[in-house]
Amino acid sequence: MRAVAEMPIDIAARIKVLFADIDDTLTNEGRLPAAAYDAVERLAEAGVAVAPITGRPAGWCDMIARMWPVAGVVGENGAFYFAYDQTEHRMHRRFAIAEAQRAADREKLSQVSARILAEVRGAAVSADQLYREADLAIDFCEDVPALPASEVDRIKRIFEEEGAVAKISSIHVNGWYGAYDKLTTTRRFAADILGVDIDSERETIVFVGDSPNDAPMFGFFPNACGVANVLSFKGRIEAEPAYVAAREGGHGFVEVANHILDARSGRDAA
Repeated sequence: MRAVAEMPIDIAARIKVLFADIDDTLTNEGRLPAAAYDAVERLAEAGVAVAPITGRPAGWCDMIARMWPVAGVVGENGAFYFAYDQTEHRMHRRFAIAEAQRAADREKLSQVSARILAEVRGAAVSADQLYREADLAIDFCEDVPALPASEVDRIKRIFEEEGAVAKISSIHVNGWYGAYDKLTTTRRFAADILGVDIDSERETIVFVGDSPNDAPMFGFFPNACGVANVLSFKGRIEAEPAYVAAREGGHGFVEVANHILDARSGRDAA
């Protein structure tokens, strides 16, 4: 991983889409810094399409798609995308799995939840579970005392033993049934809403993230960036970003945004 400042200016100047995780990528200690939100707005105003790609629930994503200066949002690790049309005043929603199957999967996940809570002391169902459509989020450090990495890995193994897909974020282990992830639904969102083929245009796209559930995105986008806290997962992540910011969370995101914006305006990146 090289420093963000080492991303060549000609590459940074061609970036036209920026995807970013939310927790511990746009946020610091659970809060969205004004500087990070401002960076999202400045990117959008400069013509860079911005979309959060997050593990957060449908309820949160509806608000984000409506109220943030973004082109849309991919939520629950790829369970859906939401994009709000400001002209038509209409939300476009597309799910990876049909509603009937999601309902059946939620029943299975409730059994998985009971097993995890019985076997992993200190784990808890995420406080935002009520607002989820497709996955189960197990909290290991957001609203509970932080669990050791071995217990986090144990939660992931239980999901997998129960036939579910499981990904570790900076705060939750998310599990679901279905052949999708952040990348597959980002591909669909980009084609449907942005008119962008990410397979042929990946050089003009940056993803910014921080944790193991971002690995599909880190591995796919050659100019992917991590905020500094991604370094805490070194050795536990399947694919690493090409570049890493000097600062953590939202402040590291601002560093990435500024590098891109400076390059697009012809200034030397700071």
